[in-house]
Amino acid sequence: MGFVSYNNTMASVNDLVSDFLEYCEIEKNHSDLTIRNYEHYLGRFLDFAEKNRSTDLRPEQITLDMVRKYRLHLNRLTNGMGQHLAKITQNYHIIALRAFLKYLAKRDIKSLSAEKLELGDANRKQVEFLEITEVQDLLSAPEKYPSKKEIITLRDAAIFETLFSTGLRISELVGLNREQINLERGEFNVRGKGGKNRVVFLSDQASKKIKEYLAKRADNAKPLFIHYSGVKEDLDDGEYMRLTPRSIQRIVSRYAHLCGITKKVTPHMLRHSFATDLLINGADIRSVQAMLGHASITTTQIYTHLTNTRLREVHKNFHNKKKN
Repeated sequence: MGFVSYNNTMASVNDLVSDFLEYCEIEKNHSDLTIRNYEHYLGRFLDFAEKNRSTDLRPEQITLDMVRKYRLHLNRLTNGMGQHLAKITQNYHIIALRAFLKYLAKRDIKSLSAEKLELGDANRKQVEFLEITEVQDLLSAPEKYPSKKEIITLRDAAIFETLFSTGLRISELVGLNREQINLERGEFNVRGKGGKNRVVFLSDQASKKIKEYLAKRADNAKPLFIHYSGVKEDLDDGEYMRLTPRSIQRIVSRYAHLCGITKKVTPHMLRHSFATDLLINGADIRSVQAMLGHASITTTQIYTHLTNTRLREVHKNFHNKKKN
């Protein structure tokens, strides 16, 4: 896709933001969520920068002083409950602005250099995962606490095994269709963030649970995991029957509560647990990066900090202990 032709001295930031979002969609192949976030964050910047202005903002009018005042505005911004924006959320606004400025530089449009924008210090959200005993409790929970409908018990068992076996994101899980799962080979392709495809692998137990679930299915719906409450199971068009991320969250929370797990368990914690389990058992980080679908190794390295801490605890507890 070519750039929309503007006279660089005439183009407003509003026009250029629209071009930038199209560029992110077509040329950068960013996800819909990323594009929506960019639109939201840049829209907030424009609202601030154009307030009390009689003319549209021009790219050369974006200055360090303007960005400094904008950051102060973000830091003081509150919602209806008086809560301030989290530091990491404030950084997301600056990341979006920095990406936009890099885009302007790519087009040789004079504006503030993206390199001059530094992110504020923000404590990275703590990655939480389940201990292996907690994972085992969760995997066995559907059979220990069965539903009144056998098909729901089988479905939920298949969901847990699939999440822990593959490390799928919740959006990837709910998007699965029956036809894409190769149970004989125990693997399948999944489209992740940014439209990138990767291969994920099913454990023998995960394949077994999916087979048991599908053997009981009496419908022709395409989705792998579907609702069984208030819907007819014999409809060919099953898209509306597909489980939603919120549905999966409720399922996970329910069984975690039944198991007596006191942590606030989310589907994403099983993804973290999948990665942590691989690394603790000797997997190399590049392989884990590929299986998780991380674009950058930096994202995956957060798990090495977790596993290093655990290994240090093992070393402290078991190394060079004198026998009485």
